[in-house]
Amino acid sequence: MEYDRVRAVAYAKRWAYRRNSKYYDFSNLGGNCTNFASQCIYAGAGVMNYTPVYGWYYISLNNRAPAWTGVNELYNFLVNNKGPGPQGEVVPLRRIIIGDIVQLNFGTDDSFDHSPVVVDAGMGTPDTVLIAANSYDADCRQLSTYNYVAMRPIHIYNVNPPA
Repeated sequence: MEYDRVRAVAYAKRWAYRRNSKYYDFSNLGGNCTNFASQCIYAGAGVMNYTPVYGWYYISLNNRAPAWTGVNELYNFLVNNKGPGPQGEVVPLRRIIIGDIVQLNFGTDDSFDHSPVVVDAGMGTPDTVLIAANSYDADCRQLSTYNYVAMRPIHIYNVNPPA
């Protein structure tokens, strides 16, 4: 199935400064960034993966996969997913396109900390890639304005249909 990037970006722009009441707001529980990124990806993919523990789904606050809200868990799901739902791969920033995500490490440890969504790929440089995000609410924010020590651009290349 094809990933609907226009729909993912439209969702990102609609909810960048607000919260969709269909989903719990994790802003006071470590941040809402990956919950927001997952919502955007779901808007473009239309398929969740209900595999216990290692899937990617949201039913409620207490019935969701770790990958729905965890930065590193989302990465692990996207790059390893062989079942239903979106599949991704780490690529150079210049290969990112709208609807993809760029995870950032702010340097507190080796794990990544933030999952903004690409709303404009520009020329594929930190100064021209524009993102939308929650936690640090933003829309059309230059990637270069973040103080990060590492980035992990993840290109969503496929959506597997439901089983």
